[in-house]
Amino acid sequence: MKKYVYMFSEGNEMMRDLLGGKGANLAAMVNLGLPVPQGFTVTTEACNEYYADGKIINDEMKKQIDECLERLEKLADKKLGGLDNPLLVSVRSGARVSMPGMMDTILNLGINDETVKILAAKNRRFAYDSYRRFIQMYSDVVKGIPNSVYEKAIDTKKMQRGLAQDIDMDANDLEDLVKVFKGIYYNQTGSAFPQDVKALLLECIEAV
Repeated sequence: MKKYVYMFSEGNEMMRDLLGGKGANLAAMVNLGLPVPQGFTVTTEACNEYYADGKIINDEMKKQIDECLERLEKLADKKLGGLDNPLLVSVRSGARVSMPGMMDTILNLGINDETVKILAAKNRRFAYDSYRRFIQMYSDVVKGIPNSVYEKAIDTKKMQRGLAQDIDMDANDLEDLVKVFKGIYYNQTGSAFPQDVKALLLECIEAV
């Protein structure tokens, strides 16, 4: 059975062709015992097969992604979509050779209308800032909605509040922006912003 997905701890720095430069370097750091957040890498071979199969993530790839996600959740003692201690992950593209500025990234995957409440109980501003950023990145990378639509909404909010910079927005401003961003998403796609974090993970992997 072909191995399509490697935990960081299963790779090494010599596997650049298979794991990409980013994946190989993360594996090397984990093997050195450096405090790197755990994760997994979907191989370049999986990417090649995805295109060869007509842009389809096959069942074996999905199975291995699920298995590695379960291992990641145990290592982090958090669960993707969990309501006790939600896990947030990033989905990043990579290549054998570094391509600065060319690689897509989606941060804060795992946040939705339910998990944001759990995170907000600890730090409300962080929670809603993370959510609005995820909506914007997902919309851009996965759905092709221009960033400028969301940036205009941010500028409008700052103008209404007399604020100079994004960092000046408070938790209330950011919670309002989440509502505005979800409205923009609905207007652009005709559907509500998706909430199934497992389905979102596969979509984001496919997009990057």
